[in-house]
Amino acid sequence: MNSSNSTTDKTESLKNVKQLTYQWNNMDWTQIEHDVNRLQTRIAKATVQGNKNKIQRLQYLLTHSFSAKALAVRKVTTNKGKNTSGVDKKFWSTSASKMKAVLRLTDRKYRSKPLKRVYIAKKGKNKKRPLGIPTMYDRAMQTLYALALEPVAETTGETISFGFRRGRSAKDACEQIFNVLARECSPKWILEGDIKGCFDNINHEWLLEHIPMDKQVMKQFLKSGFIYEGKLFPTDTGSPQGGAISSLYANMTLDGLEKLIQEKYYRNSIGNITNHYRAKTKVNLVRYADDFIVTANSKEIAEEVKQHISEFLTSRGLMLSEKKTLITHIDEGFDFLGWTFRKFKGKLITKPSKGSIKRLNKKLSTIILREGKAVKQSDLIRRLNQLIRGWTNYHKHVVASQAFSNVNNTLYLLLQRWAKHRHPNKNNWWRLNKYWHERNGKPWVFSCDDKVLINLRKIHIIRHPKLQIARTPFLDKEYFDKRRLKLRSPVAA
Repeated sequence: MNSSNSTTDKTESLKNVKQLTYQWNNMDWTQIEHDVNRLQTRIAKATVQGNKNKIQRLQYLLTHSFSAKALAVRKVTTNKGKNTSGVDKKFWSTSASKMKAVLRLTDRKYRSKPLKRVYIAKKGKNKKRPLGIPTMYDRAMQTLYALALEPVAETTGETISFGFRRGRSAKDACEQIFNVLARECSPKWILEGDIKGCFDNINHEWLLEHIPMDKQVMKQFLKSGFIYEGKLFPTDTGSPQGGAISSLYANMTLDGLEKLIQEKYYRNSIGNITNHYRAKTKVNLVRYADDFIVTANSKEIAEEVKQHISEFLTSRGLMLSEKKTLITHIDEGFDFLGWTFRKFKGKLITKPSKGSIKRLNKKLSTIILREGKAVKQSDLIRRLNQLIRGWTNYHKHVVASQAFSNVNNTLYLLLQRWAKHRHPNKNNWWRLNKYWHERNGKPWVFSCDDKVLINLRKIHIIRHPKLQIARTPFLDKEYFDKRRLKLRSPVAA
């Protein structure tokens, strides 16, 4: 394995650095995205037609086009991981190095370098999950081939799948669950499913047989191995979390759960949908990435569904987590994607979960009492507003007014402790007058000259518009463009 201690590419030593820089800085990204989207749409249409040869030809055309290579490099160098290197310790930090990467990107004699293995903490747990970090070049290759695979994945993807998909979000999954469970005649029992180590355990043979992409390149992505504490380990199963194409592999591996349920519960021996049996069973699936819920009219049916899903997953090298896979009654409620779904006197109420509120309060406490002891008030307000906006925008479409009010009370108490720590010898009245002021006729607002802390009690609840789940972004581009504009509502203020 070739490695380098340099943190930047050696493009700076080339004679054509100025030319490469000029080419990158003068890219017409609007035209490039248009060219890539046009090819992706053609791949999606070929997928609908079931023309495998045409899909292969168009995928080859896309992965060897200049526009797709440029877009892949741009995605890699503008996302959150742009400053995280792989085992070769290289970054593409300059315009010249990015342009050089576009010109070098090819599948000819392509050999993937091992992943850099790191461990990151799980949310709200002491355990850590493994993360595989490819090199910048390998990330660009994965992104390039993901551009060609995504139209196939979106077109063949299940309508009830919402995670890691273009134009879909956790809020859409929330609305789908509400539509399934809100009626008086809705099913009462819920199977909460969680797949154990989904990304790490997917069967490579199954992927190579069923995923429509260049098999030689795919083998390089899957069999690259990883380096941990200076030792090289093989990757015999799974697709690493951290890979640009891994989410597509995971979604395509789990596609088929909806069809399984339809065949088991909604069709008779002839193959036609039996409305009487549909009404009797009421088995519905909603999936977000590797988490899912299945509704059923009885606990026995939920247990039966669990067995069918376990058999389905086994063929793909996966299994359900026994600790996290639960069967609960809707009157007891269940947590999914940070929300609690529960019926009170026959009415379904969706609220931010206790765990989500607890994690937010912990973050607020860390920012205010640990990291913010000596910072300026304006900087503290800026950091708090960023956190509050993100959390409230995620939850403001559910029944969250009471949760927002409780968080606001907690925030006020934390800020009082912050002010007391800064001025222990002053009384409460003095501290209030120093940090809390009147704004727009409202007294006691935590603010300074140019910053005002968000008041969570003033945030309005706005219902999230229902997604037409049969639509796909490559075949119904106009619908998703209009929906994107509709969703651009003012953020919490």
